[in-house]
Amino acid sequence: MNEIPGKKGRPPARHYDPYAGKDRPELSNDLNDTIEGKNAVTEALRAGRAIDKIFIVKGEKDAAMAHIAALAREAGAVVTEADRRKLDTLSRTGSHQGVVALASAKAYVELEDILDIAKSRGQSPLVVVCDEISDVHNMGAIIRTAECAGAHGVIIPKRRSVGMTAVVSKTSAGAVEHMAVARVANIPTALESLKKAGVWVYGTASDGDNELWRTDLTGPSAIVIGSEGEGIGRLVRENCDFMISIPMAGKISSLNASVSASVILYEAFRQRTVGGL
Repeated sequence: MNEIPGKKGRPPARHYDPYAGKDRPELSNDLNDTIEGKNAVTEALRAGRAIDKIFIVKGEKDAAMAHIAALAREAGAVVTEADRRKLDTLSRTGSHQGVVALASAKAYVELEDILDIAKSRGQSPLVVVCDEISDVHNMGAIIRTAECAGAHGVIIPKRRSVGMTAVVSKTSAGAVEHMAVARVANIPTALESLKKAGVWVYGTASDGDNELWRTDLTGPSAIVIGSEGEGIGRLVRENCDFMISIPMAGKISSLNASVSASVILYEAFRQRTVGGL
């Protein structure tokens, strides 16, 4: 692999964001995703149910709510205050009592667990890092391709990202049941940890200096896929060792996030199968 001099810190490519200045659509819309009411949410947390996010009505000073928030944070779930109208929209029962939890379809693993999976298989790590993917269908498709292409795990951020909801599980055609997913507080910090473990980090962008077909992906690799609207964030980009691009023959300059992931992952799979470029 060739070093890319003088490219770190370049601002990310800007893409049209259809939700700019607007509220993004809720990341979950499946009945199996929601747990409503103080007792139900409290018991789910006590039972160790994997929870992605909890919405608590804004301004609520109830002791039970404070207890729920404390339990949620201890479990690693994101706690967000929202107005009652938002909770009414999320509620499927109409009796949320000021609290709605979005449950995960599966438990998360630690970043180190993903590396251990690769080690146990005697393979170089192949990791997919999703930088703020907010569309459930994109996330499901990425996980499905990652599983089919032999990736060892997927890393997602706790905030500004869809989690492992039932909708994602369905979209992935069940691949989430076979794919290790780590949820981290900070993607740049996770990339630093991967690099310390000897993993090369490849960002993806239409203006990347390394053409995909000329990039060696046979070694320990983490492929970073940017968000649907903004692409890879600046701090994440600065933590990438290389920026790779997919050659384009048409007039459109970029691919959908999940399609980009598919093309890159299958090139990595091809190289690892035949033994190189």
